[in-house]
Amino acid sequence: MRHVIALDVGGTGMKAALVGADGTLLHEARRATGRDRGPEAVVETILAFAQELHDLGRERYGEPAAAAGVAVPGIVDADRGIAVYAANLGWRDVPLRAFLSERLGGLPVALGHDVRTGGLAEGRIGAGNGADRFLFVPLGTGIAGAIGIGDRIEAGAHGYAGEIGHIVVRPGGADCGCGQRGCLERYASASAVSLAWADASGDPEADAADCAKAVESGDPVAVRIWQDAVDALADGLVTALTLLDPRTLIIGGGLAEAGETLFTPLRAAVEARVTFQKLPAIVPAALGDTAGCLGAGLLAWDLLADQRPTDSEVSA
Repeated sequence: MRHVIALDVGGTGMKAALVGADGTLLHEARRATGRDRGPEAVVETILAFAQELHDLGRERYGEPAAAAGVAVPGIVDADRGIAVYAANLGWRDVPLRAFLSERLGGLPVALGHDVRTGGLAEGRIGAGNGADRFLFVPLGTGIAGAIGIGDRIEAGAHGYAGEIGHIVVRPGGADCGCGQRGCLERYASASAVSLAWADASGDPEADAADCAKAVESGDPVAVRIWQDAVDALADGLVTALTLLDPRTLIIGGGLAEAGETLFTPLRAAVEARVTFQKLPAIVPAALGDTAGCLGAGLLAWDLLADQRPTDSEVSA
């Protein structure tokens, strides 16, 4: 069976899969990233994991993978195949595509940004399927975005498009790691809600999921914290939809797991803020934590399609 290798590299863990031509996950596996051992060890873990999947695919299906796709966090130069920078992994300017291709015997390898790769999957086979314009926004440790146009994700002129988490929604507010103050992800990410609720509840182990449960039970402090996050998120999203005019707005990540506890007030908050703008459909992501792997698989299949000779090349 023809298949590709897909890797979704996170700050603490990696998800990997063998993906069929129709997008089916033929095999799934997970492994710790091992960032505590340093960036070189992380790279070696990625390479070894990919090699294991390559060997497994050959053994199981009688042929090697046709290509590989890998999604990584941070700043990514997809055209040159370089993982430029990732604070959580501690690496800089890693030629990851070349390393993987060499380890896998010259296999074609596609490299992508984790959020944009997840957005690619959500757009083609997930919640955005059928939408010609969408914005995918996962609310996790931070907040980023993937701008979907047709069946492609817009990376921007320099690969930085979609960084919605660094829209300033509270001027002069909390310091952000990016160097600005008042960024959206400092108020509406899952980690921001977790920090606020842990402080308010006096439980250092409390997180955003606990806050959502307290909201559902009517706790007034939790309701205030949750609404503050929703309001900040709505402010950022309205800025984004004013610029991008998406048909569908897909919300994913840990905070979206709260379901209608998030989506009901969020839809109301966004609707209250729009004036001339067209209100997009605001929907939950459909693929969960498999989006990155599925997207990496799609990158690999796209790479093969792009390398296929045209009719004129064949006739020549």
